[in-house]
This record gives sequence, C-alpha cells and structure tokens, in this order.
Amino acid sequence: MILTVAAAIFVFGLLVLVHEFGHFITAKMTGMRVDEFAIGFGPKIYSRKYGETEYSLRAIPLGGFNDIAGMDPEDNDAGDRGYCRKPIPSRMLVILAGAGMNFILPIVLFFGIFAFNGISSPNPEPVLGTVLADKPAAEAGLKDGDRIIAVDGQSVDTWKDFVAALDATAEEEKPVSITVDRGGETLTADVTPKYDAQSKRPMIGVMSDLVHTYPGILESAWLAVKQTGAIIVAMLAALYKILLELSGADLAGPIGVAQMAGQVAQMGFVPLLNFTAFLSLNLGIINLFPIPALDGGHFINLCIEAVRGKPLGRKTLYYAQSVGICLLILLMIFATKNDVVRVITGG
Repeated sequence: MILTVAAAIFVFGLLVLVHEFGHFITAKMTGMRVDEFAIGFGPKIYSRKYGETEYSLRAIPLGGFNDIAGMDPEDNDAGDRGYCRKPIPSRMLVILAGAGMNFILPIVLFFGIFAFNGISSPNPEPVLGTVLADKPAAEAGLKDGDRIIAVDGQSVDTWKDFVAALDATAEEEKPVSITVDRGGETLTADVTPKYDAQSKRPMIGVMSDLVHTYPGILESAWLAVKQTGAIIVAMLAALYKILLELSGADLAGPIGVAQMAGQVAQMGFVPLLNFTAFLSLNLGIINLFPIPALDGGHFINLCIEAVRGKPLGRKTLYYAQSVGICLLILLMIFATKNDVVRVITGG
C-alpha cells in the first residue's frame, strides 16, 4: 500500500509538474504575469514567493495550476501583461506548451533509460532465454540457456529459423522433435505445441534470450525519439478503435492509474519510469482533445478568435465550458467505475 501511494505521488507529481511548467515558462517568456504556480489542489502544504510569483505545494497531488493574470478579460488587473492582452500566437504557445512538455518528458526519460540502463533486445541466436513453467517446453524438459540445434531434423541457425520451423506445425498439435545443446551435451525432447488462437500460431512457452547493450549518447537520443513516436502512433490507433467501437472498457481513472503505478513500481524504478513516459504521452494526447475546458478546447477558441477578429462572447464561452466540464465529469465517473470494478474483481 505504501509503495502504491509513493509511486502514484511520484507519477502524478512529475506529470503535473512538467505539464504546468510548460504553461508557466512560456507565460513568463511572453511577458505574462503569473501570480501562482501550484502543484496539487486543496490546502497549501508549503508556499514561498519569489519575485511576483508564489510557488506552492498543495495537499491533493492529482493536478496543479498556474494562476496567470488576465485569463478572464473582465478581471484583468495586469494591464498589458495580462493573458487576454497578449497576441494570439503568444496565447496559443502558452496553451499548447503544457501538452508539449508531456511529449518532451518521455523523450528525456527514454534517453536516460537507454543511455544509463542500456537496452535489452532479442538475441538473434537460437538460445532459450526463458522457459515458462507448466508450458509444453518445460514439460518436455527444455531449460533456460538451451541452444536449439534442430527441429524435426531441420537445422536451426537463428531464432527466426526456430520460429519458422514451429510455425510449420500450425494447428497440427502433434509432437515436434527439438534438439538442443546444453553445456556441450546434445539432447532431444519431444514437444507438443499448443495452437494459440489469439496470436494465430503454435506456442510452446519459450522466449528468446536477451542481449544487453549500451548505446552512445546520439544513438540513445535517436532511439528515445523513435520510441516516443512509436508509442504515440500506437496510442492514436487504440484511441481510434475505442471511438470506432464506442468501447471504454479499458479506460482507467486516478484509482486505476495509482494501482497500476504500484504494480509497476514493484518491478523496479526503470519500469516505473517507462510507465511514467507512457502516461505522459497519454496525458498530452488527451489534453489536445478539442473539448472545452481542455487545452485543445482553449486552442480552438483562439483559432476562432483569430478568424473572427474578436473572442467569443462571455455567455457562449460559459456554455461551452459547462458542456466540456460535464463531458469530463461523465468520463471520469465512467473511468472510476472501471477502476472500482477492477479492484473488486481483482482484474
């Protein structure tokens, strides 16, 4: 329980800090007055004022905010330094900077992981890295570290050769003779693959060996960008599928995220950093949704203002914000319902 709470505070705290810092630093850069930079909601635990800005830490670590003067044109006491008085490009920059930082954070985290912890990649050699318990390979006597020599008498030189030889037995589910080298001794085991409908291939319960390498600084930076891009593409594809099927069964709220953070933290700090990077990208994408009350909604309002030459009316903005907040509340209720069901069912 303590680990789960600590992991959740770390993940939420880092994501909020980075997101709000994006808004904060761009507001400062464009000459806006920022009255408060806060991490968390509720009562203040700690606060200190530097210059014109108060920096505070609050009791509930599930969010944060920047109090930028002039967000409401009718309550602007900062004159030309108010948000509402700045050019539209400056305001767009401030609005998008939060999500932008959520896209930059994973690159930084992945870079650190790759550069200092290295990369584990599948060994192209036909060596068994992990033999799963109670699976056909383990039941036949195969062990971690065994080097595959042949399958049904067919020579195997690479892991791809081994996979191809097993794929040739698809849906037959009959014993396959696998010859291995174990510490210089040649052994043969009869393994009966089980066809897996989900992956549509025969499985014997083994995973390849892993090779651990340490890329250089430039390669780590490129791999970090590449990894981040690949995750974004996968997330957008998953999001499209959810919208297409109108299915939100996989949605998770704060409770579910905190639970997952605790589970990942048990695996180590590096997996927790990977989880944080994944969640940061998730937050960045969601924040760009064109929904009033989200950064994406504010950006759309600014685009409309740029086309019209003047901002939307106060009443129009009020109703739009109200609809957006209602949608977010409904989404949060649905996600929390999923969280509660998972906790009760242990899923």
